Amino acid sequence: MADAQQNNGELIIEAVSDKAGRAAFVDYAYRRNAANPNWVANLRSEEIEKFTPGRNPFFDHARVQLFLARRAGKVVGRISAHIDELALKQPVEQGMGPGTGNWGAIEADDEAAAHALISRAEAWLREQGMTRVLAPMNLSVWEEPGLQVLGHDHAPMVMMAHHDAVYQSWIEGVGYTQAKRLYTYELDVRQEFPPLVQRIVSSGEKNAKIRVRQVVLREFARDAAIICDILNDAWSDNWGFVPFTEREIAHTGKKMKPLVHSDLILIAEYEGEPVAFMMTLPDLNKVQQRVNGRNGKPSLFGWIKLALWLRKPRPAEMRVPLMGVRKRLQSSRLASQLAFMMIEYIRRAAVTRYGAKRGEIGWILEDNQGMVAIADTIDSKINREYRIYEKAL
Repeated sequence: MADAQQNNGELIIEAVSDKAGRAAFVDYAYRRNAANPNWVANLRSEEIEKFTPGRNPFFDHARVQLFLARRAGKVVGRISAHIDELALKQPVEQGMGPGTGNWGAIEADDEAAAHALISRAEAWLREQGMTRVLAPMNLSVWEEPGLQVLGHDHAPMVMMAHHDAVYQSWIEGVGYTQAKRLYTYELDVRQEFPPLVQRIVSSGEKNAKIRVRQVVLREFARDAAIICDILNDAWSDNWGFVPFTEREIAHTGKKMKPLVHSDLILIAEYEGEPVAFMMTLPDLNKVQQRVNGRNGKPSLFGWIKLALWLRKPRPAEMRVPLMGVRKRLQSSRLASQLAFMMIEYIRRAAVTRYGAKRGEIGWILEDNQGMVAIADTIDSKINREYRIYEKAL
């Protein structure tokens, strides 16, 4: 630990600079949320990796400082402050851009601790030359962006966060205003899509130029690179976009491989060129709630149950965290046709092979008209909202 950086009465804010500090940073979240039945304890080893330089490739292009709040030696809060060098290079009109820093991973026992942590994160960002903050981000926009403000009555699906509802008033109480809303949509995947969607899918199946294929597990690194290449192109004009690096592609592919099932991740080709993809993951959070306990450390029996579930996740709810169509095709009839074809094929596989009843799509930006239209067309409904805030420093 570094020396205390701020003293607010009995409350002390400390900068984390060593292994023990990172462990305390991670473990506090488990303790803070132990009584919340809808908070999911991720594997502790993965959380430690996330906040460790050299183990998370986010640190390759980001400056990160972690802080802990203590009273009488006891940890009562945490926050990360970080600056993504790749985000600084993005156009201002896309949300990030020069002078924009972030904070995230906030957890606190009370409002005083939360406000002191936010104040210290803001001070650190100013010291680094930042003039504006977008928050919360934990850590990258690709991981857990935004604060949950809707849907606290149920647990999130895999790779999504759950936050105490009280945090919204604490953050807004120190001058943060809404920058963007992100939605997740849920649907009953046992129900066939409306006739219009079925006709669009059938038409696509008759087009010899279209081929929708599954990823090839034995060549997953190759297909992961194809997907990330489409993703970087498809999302490049989106609000908040920051490109994936090669190291992040490899790291993410390795971490996700245990969750990958070839019939749930599709690549669409047009005239032989990969132009779109859809990634669906079985909801790992359901099993993690059962086996990870409240500290992210499964027992031996828990590890066995987790391994068996990963091998054959049935029944499993499904989440679509990512999909995209190459930029030059967006707003075209072909783009929506490819999207509906992939959604329908994965819906069928999810129901027949994995016993799925519920699916979720998102997050989706509130003003992403194409994706919102697709979500509406398949009769899905908003089940959670996350809010990204901004503030001048």
